[in-house]
Amino acid sequence: MLSHFHLLSLKSPLSLSSPLRPLSLSSLAAKSRRLRSPFGPPPRWLSVACDARPGGVSMEPTSQEAEAVESVTRDLRDHSLVDKDKKRGLKLEDLTWDHSFVRELPGDTRTDAFPREVLHACYTKVSPSAEVENPQLVAWSDLVAEALDLDPEEFQRPDFPLLFSGAALLVGALPYAQCYGGHQFGMWAGQLGDGRAITLGEIVNSRSQRWELQLKGAGKTPYSRFADGLAVLRSSIREFLCSEAMHSLGIPTTRALCLVTTGKLVTRDMFYDGNPKDEPGAIVCRVAQSFLRFGSYQIHAFRGKEDLGIIRALADYAIRHHFPHIENMSRSESLSFSTGNDDQAVVDLTSNKYAAWAVDIAERTASLIARWQGVGFTHGVLNTDNMSILGLTIDYGPFGFLDAFDPSFTPNTTDLPGRRYCFANQPDIGLWNVAQFVSTLSSAELINDKEANYAMERYGTKFMDEYQGIMTRKLGLPKYNKHLISKLLNNMAVDKVDYTNFFRALANIKADLSILEDELLVPLKAVLLDIGKERREAWISWVKIYIQELVNSEASDEERKTAMNSVNPKYVLRNYLCQSAIDAAELGDFGEVRRLLKLMQRPYDEQPGMEKYARLPPAWAYRPGVCMLSCSS
Repeated sequence: MLSHFHLLSLKSPLSLSSPLRPLSLSSLAAKSRRLRSPFGPPPRWLSVACDARPGGVSMEPTSQEAEAVESVTRDLRDHSLVDKDKKRGLKLEDLTWDHSFVRELPGDTRTDAFPREVLHACYTKVSPSAEVENPQLVAWSDLVAEALDLDPEEFQRPDFPLLFSGAALLVGALPYAQCYGGHQFGMWAGQLGDGRAITLGEIVNSRSQRWELQLKGAGKTPYSRFADGLAVLRSSIREFLCSEAMHSLGIPTTRALCLVTTGKLVTRDMFYDGNPKDEPGAIVCRVAQSFLRFGSYQIHAFRGKEDLGIIRALADYAIRHHFPHIENMSRSESLSFSTGNDDQAVVDLTSNKYAAWAVDIAERTASLIARWQGVGFTHGVLNTDNMSILGLTIDYGPFGFLDAFDPSFTPNTTDLPGRRYCFANQPDIGLWNVAQFVSTLSSAELINDKEANYAMERYGTKFMDEYQGIMTRKLGLPKYNKHLISKLLNNMAVDKVDYTNFFRALANIKADLSILEDELLVPLKAVLLDIGKERREAWISWVKIYIQELVNSEASDEERKTAMNSVNPKYVLRNYLCQSAIDAAELGDFGEVRRLLKLMQRPYDEQPGMEKYARLPPAWAYRPGVCMLSCSS
């Protein structure tokens, strides 16, 4: 899978060329240190993203599971939204608001939502305008409320759904929509911007942390183009649940405070096939320390010299508020790095804060994508406008966690022709996107070509360091073993082994060389389905080598299992689980959404009685709209 990931191993669609002022990128491939993917390039026979396979497990619960689910249901029904013993937080009216983005950056001179090109501005002040009729609170996150210092009792307020549907404005809010552009599927798309997301402002909590609140699906903005600025319940449930699930997996992400229905219907053509239908409307309150993207900077570079100063202003803003360690960096830290054999090939990050900032962003991006690969997450739409400068997972559209291991899996139907954003390609795409970002900084003369190349080199190094460490821990190995991991991933691809369940089961193997050959695969019996004699021999051969590696470790079997289970989740937000919750919610039953949220907050725990949520997808999960989705939301 990428040797373990070879960046730039892809063909012409991933050319690093940019319409901006060219960078000197001739040494980029070498500097990425041969990151040949353990995932690819995807074999030609891996051509179907969602093959139905035998052995699907019935979703009918056992009596133990039914009892556990009923227990959770009672807990949710009877749950008081606040623990009386805990210190209460603030009321909505008492939150501390700040509006640094609006205050410190240039804005649109107009405040109407008429779709248009917005020049020389980072945002447009615009208010939520989605039509609302008896909005309802679907789900909420107490953990996000805690981060905001918000009293969980506030979720019980009768006016809470009105406030978070945008029908009534929160006291202290100053709403706006951000202007940005981006490359979509490798092509420059021009102005994009917040076409249906409206930021209410920034909350500063008691720990001086800054959190932006944003309503997604709140109505038209100047960046809506030909769209209606709305969102449907289907996609909103997916975003709400995955935001919180990813956080609990330990992966940097935007968060979600709450999800409300609007009480209105929204027309969507889900498959872009000329058959639109009405769906329930909804709004998610997204939360992040910043929603700045790569495209927030790109748009101003593409508009020419007159807007290059805005790139510097945006960079200064981001460093001041979100990268203060860079602002405070001094030459005494000696952050100088050699990039070649001569004295000129040295990058001194203390002499140029923008270079240090670019490196930081590149490394955050690399670390994020390495973590995605570790849990089998495929974003689906890795356009540059969906890349956070903070290294957060952002904009949950047609995402998907791997079920059967398939390096070429893409959850996005729009991506099917070339599979640009498939699972195996994500590390390469991350570098391509970083290249576009540093090219933007170069065009504004914030960094030079040497510094830009160094940021991309650091991406490659950081990715490899992170990914190798993750895979070593997933296998419980004493040290990284490239051959063993590559062979394992190849075996998993050949036999379409469930990615999540396999690594969870792997922890049951004992470091015992005396185990009889016929018994070697017993711990993996539940995940190695329908393998013939030849494939069984291939797996036995691998397990023998694996056990030999384990014997070299000083950890006991129990210690290793505990460590492996802390990095290999029992539960991930599989698409069919989302769909079950969506189907119920569209009928007015929000219980399954809340159960999934509760379950996904402890993904590494066994949670006895909830085992059905770790099962392989049933046959119905392979229909279009479940295993694969479009961007229509």
